[in-house]
Amino acid sequence: MKKETAKTLRAFLIELVIYAVLVVGYFFLVLHFLGEWLHHLETRHRYTYGGVAILLIIGQAVVLENVTTLLLRLLRGRSE
Repeated sequence: MKKETAKTLRAFLIELVIYAVLVVGYFFLVLHFLGEWLHHLETRHRYTYGGVAILLIIGQAVVLENVTTLLLRLLRGRSE
């Protein structure tokens, strides 16, 4: 039982590190490519900015959920 717990914890920590790298990478990509445009939207078109921000958040959640599921399948060797 202890060996299985260690394996699960190791997989979780690897997944957590990869997930953190992806989130930080996503943040800097959006900041680099969309930062100026988002700032313009925020100052001049507040409701549009809110909608775009929500879409970006949803898009990030969907992509990262799919990546997380794939990582779990690869690291644990079984499908969920």
